[in-house]
Amino acid sequence: MGTLFLKRRGRGRKAPGWAYGLGLLCVKLAALALLIAAGPARADGMLKILALGDSLTAGYGLGDSDSFPAKLQAALRAKGIEAQVINGGVSGDTSAGGLARLDWALSDDPDIVIVELGANDGLRGLDPARTQENLDAILKRLTGEKRPVLLTGMQAPPNLGAEYGDAFNGLYPALAAKYGVRLYPFFLNGVAADPQLNQADGIHPNGAGVDIIVERLLPEVIAVIDQLKQSAAGG
Repeated sequence: MGTLFLKRRGRGRKAPGWAYGLGLLCVKLAALALLIAAGPARADGMLKILALGDSLTAGYGLGDSDSFPAKLQAALRAKGIEAQVINGGVSGDTSAGGLARLDWALSDDPDIVIVELGANDGLRGLDPARTQENLDAILKRLTGEKRPVLLTGMQAPPNLGAEYGDAFNGLYPALAAKYGVRLYPFFLNGVAADPQLNQADGIHPNGAGVDIIVERLLPEVIAVIDQLKQSAAGG
């Protein structure tokens, strides 16, 4: 990248070999730093997306290929997006459980995180304030690490009453606004309470139900991917 010169007694003198080599090393290190700062692009071009959730993510009652992460990955690749969607779902997990295993869940160093938690909090009638605290801690960690997030909301069971429902349902938009993350208001939109789209328990979607979830969520996931690209480009 050019020849280094040292000044000595007011006259230009060509740098000795060690100085020239040091200069090249500095240039290479600077270039490496720019590549690192440019964003989370990986050598193999594969985008890593973590789906952090409960049984709705894990694919309870379904084969591996019918789970939400598997079908989302297939849908992204059909759009020409090379992505690995990591199944970080644990059946029965609450928001507290998701927070407790966050270090483990992030061990794959995902570029993007989809947060699908809270359904079991609502089913068990847990205090919405505690759910909000747990999800707040998760989002604080993820946004602090500059990982783009798609937060998927849940809705409280109607039998818990209007007061509980308002507090629970409202925590998701409040958190999305606080941390500036993208919100998909209801993960089970178009699927909940439809017998044709759910398993016999009436709670967990069947394969056809997962197809609808993926179809409706896909534009939101792509929007977050675009956000990641813009960030990497400095836009």
